[in-house]
Formats: sequence, structure tokens, C-alpha cells
Amino acid sequence: MSESKRISNLYQSIYNGNPWLEVTLAHTLRDVTAEQAYRKVNPNLNTIWEIVNHLIQWRRNILKRMQGEVIITPDHNYFVPVLDPSEAAWEQSLQNLAKSQEAWNTFFEDFDDADLAKIYANNNHTYYEHIHGIIQHDVYHLGQIVILKKIL
Repeated sequence: MSESKRISNLYQSIYNGNPWLEVTLAHTLRDVTAEQAYRKVNPNLNTIWEIVNHLIQWRRNILKRMQGEVIITPDHNYFVPVLDPSEAAWEQSLQNLAKSQEAWNTFFEDFDDADLAKIYANNNHTYYEHIHGIIQHDVYHLGQIVILKKIL
């Protein structure tokens, strides 16, 4: 099995598979309501919804980098307030997260392992580091979501 296939399987497992850490984004978010996702449990913490939207934007950011685009991260680091707290808007965020996973799955279908060593010019990190970085980023924020969900 190619390295990119192993990485793809790992990334898919974090979203909705059977990862070593035994929690996934899809399963954790499955029964979260818009009201729960929007609730701020502490003024110094992000909401579940803000974290989900942050994940979506970073997934898109890194995917665009892997496709050769130079991306500048905004000062807000993709943490922005949710303006529409409706169930429909929450469902749209969950669908956007699923679509970001589909985009990554599609990306990996044609990815050449030789490209893992390519350097992203804007920060001199390899594509390998970027891809593993976005997986680590998802897991980090998944942990936050799990804790926030327990607090709710």
C-alpha cells in the first residue's frame, strides 16, 4: 500500500472510521444540536460550532496548498462568530465538513507519493508535514469538541 493511501485511510478514520483514539468527528457531532453547538460555555472558549467552522476552513486552506495555491491565513485564524444559529445553518456546517472530507478523499485518489517531499514555498514545510499537520489539527480540535460536548 502506498504511503498516501495509508495517510488517506488515517484521515478518513478520524472523520468517520475506526481510529485508534476511538472517537471520530462524525460520530461526536452526530447528535449535537444547533443550540448546543452555538452555546458558549465560557467567554474564553470557542463554541463547538466555531471549532467546526475553523476545521472546515483549515481543511480547505491546506488542501489548496497541496494543489499549489499560496494561501495567507487571516488574522482571525478562521475563528469567527456564528451569525445564524439555526438548525439549518448548523446542518450546513456539518455538510460543509463532510464535503471537506470528500474533497480530501478525492485529492488522495490521484496523489503521487513523490509529492510528499515537495516544499510549500510560503513556509518551507513539506507536503507530508502539511498533510499530517491537518490530521493532527483535526484530532486536537476533536478533543476540544468532546470536552465541550461533555460540559453541555
